[in-house]
Amino acid sequence: MHPSFARVITQREELKKKLAPIRHKIGVYSAKGGVGKTTVSVNLAYALSGMGKSVGLLDADIDCPNLPMFLGIDQRIDTSSAPFKPILKDGIKVASTAMLVDEARKPIIWRGPMITKMLTEMFEGMDWGTLDYLIIDLGPGTSDSPLTVMQLLELDGFVIVTNPQRISAVNSTKSGLMAKRLNVSLLGVVENMSSGSASANTIEMCKTLETELLGTVSSDPSFNHLSDLGRIPLLENQKIRSEFETIAKRLTG
Repeated sequence: MHPSFARVITQREELKKKLAPIRHKIGVYSAKGGVGKTTVSVNLAYALSGMGKSVGLLDADIDCPNLPMFLGIDQRIDTSSAPFKPILKDGIKVASTAMLVDEARKPIIWRGPMITKMLTEMFEGMDWGTLDYLIIDLGPGTSDSPLTVMQLLELDGFVIVTNPQRISAVNSTKSGLMAKRLNVSLLGVVENMSSGSASANTIEMCKTLETELLGTVSSDPSFNHLSDLGRIPLLENQKIRSEFETIAKRLTG
């Protein structure tokens, strides 16, 4: 066996033991940027929390970490002693690169090995405690960040996010095929920015990936407005709450 493969296997086994108190680890993913992965991650986490589940939320988009902005979090994670503790927001444990770097507004210009190293430290060096669900908001694409998560973590699977556009379905299909190739389960698809019923592109995507449609999230101007203010749409809009509760129930069911 090549030494690099052996190292990955060893890390995977060590992480499996360390993260054993987390019952379910779910990635929210799409190769297409701008489809609303972070929106889905945040509101799904709140929907699960509202069901009485203990939830963690990890920002695995290392070079463009937006989770703190969506949640209105200005706090930094205390790195003076290990293991590090996530920030607690509305009962949800949250961690992001933006809570660790010196200046969150500056661009993070890292090559693949540095991204992999940071992600590994976010798992190994963070004390998540006991959780029912850890929701992992991945960066777009099919390279370092999602690949590292797929290789290192024993995930329950991925929720794939798309929108009604054909280009989104094409690229999001690539996400699902990548996950399948690496033997990671697909838990279902969420169509964001929806007109209310799933588009033909999304339905075809679900057939291609042989997975189910977990739900649709309607296009709503309040999403952008509330997210820009660091407020949670699910907590302030009954329709949004209902849509994400449906998705969460199908996911847990």
